Amino acid sequence: MKDFIEFFGTTAIASMDWRYLIMVVIGLFFITLGIVKKYEPLLLIPIGFGIVLGNIPATLGVYHDNSVMNILHFGVRSGLYPPLVFLGIGAMTDFSTLISNPKLALLGAAAQFGIFATFVGSSLMGFTIIEAGAIGIIGSADGPTSIFLSSRLAPHLVGPIAIAAYSYMALVPLIQPPIIKLLTNSKERVIRMKPPREISSREKILFPIIGFLVTVLIAPGASVLLGMLFFGNLLKESGVTKRLANSASNALIDIVTILLGLSVGASTQADVFLKLESVKIFVLGALSFCIATATGILFAKLMNLFLKEKINPMIGASGVSAVPDSARVVQHVGHQYDKDNFLLMHAMAPNVAGVIGSAVAAGVLLGFLGR
Repeated sequence: MKDFIEFFGTTAIASMDWRYLIMVVIGLFFITLGIVKKYEPLLLIPIGFGIVLGNIPATLGVYHDNSVMNILHFGVRSGLYPPLVFLGIGAMTDFSTLISNPKLALLGAAAQFGIFATFVGSSLMGFTIIEAGAIGIIGSADGPTSIFLSSRLAPHLVGPIAIAAYSYMALVPLIQPPIIKLLTNSKERVIRMKPPREISSREKILFPIIGFLVTVLIAPGASVLLGMLFFGNLLKESGVTKRLANSASNALIDIVTILLGLSVGASTQADVFLKLESVKIFVLGALSFCIATATGILFAKLMNLFLKEKINPMIGASGVSAVPDSARVVQHVGHQYDKDNFLLMHAMAPNVAGVIGSAVAAGVLLGFLGR
């Protein structure tokens, strides 16, 4: 019996308390959403399993120096993983619709209002200015950018910020449709847009080069993210580096996604994560995502006051950076009102513009607050 008691004392069961149990349940919930509901399974399953892994007491987790999980988490703490994700995104993204109709980039810019609204809200809720800057980026619904900025400005908040950002990215199909329907009427939802014009290969090659130069001059703080995004796209569009583009858009981004999701999830160790500030961050994240969706739609309606050829205001919701899920949501909602109206390609323009816009916003915040 004495030996059994000593053995029991070495198990995780002996150290388990209600806080760890709560986090384990949350991790299992994330896994369930990914498998059953298929909400961003490539993100939620690694993150969910990481949450479970990080909340088994008496293990060598993220916060134990030189442990395996601590080493894997270095990519989050240092901001290494986000640029690699952006490289993969660039290598798999087609900017043709945005090049064809550049005014739709304004919708991606308008949706970034959620970032600055959250920045103000965070300050009012008691966070410091620097912490508010890190929290605000959740409004872009861009997980890699959120990790990148928070690792620079507020490393102690990387865990809750990353979990909030990825959670709302995964819940796009639940959050956005009610807002779209609330802010548009039946006539606006069936507006049909002209097919985008054909884009030449020269335009596709010039876009990442010119796009990088323009955006990095505005926001040099985000040069790593923007550089990797446009470099990945140049690999894809140049036509002479297909092997590199395929590696970046498949094997590389898959490996980084696994490591990123697992290590972010494991960082939610209950005694570190379960705090009032984490709850505040989740509330702010939800509000910012709703604001970003709403401002994109409302700005599209404003643009229609001055345009002869009207745009479907629903595509403004895809101005957030959740690529391509926001564009798919717009297509799905539009399909409910007109089965022959195909909005996906049009929605992809503000969607990819939102990715660029969130990186620029992160660079601006980093420039002001990271000195």
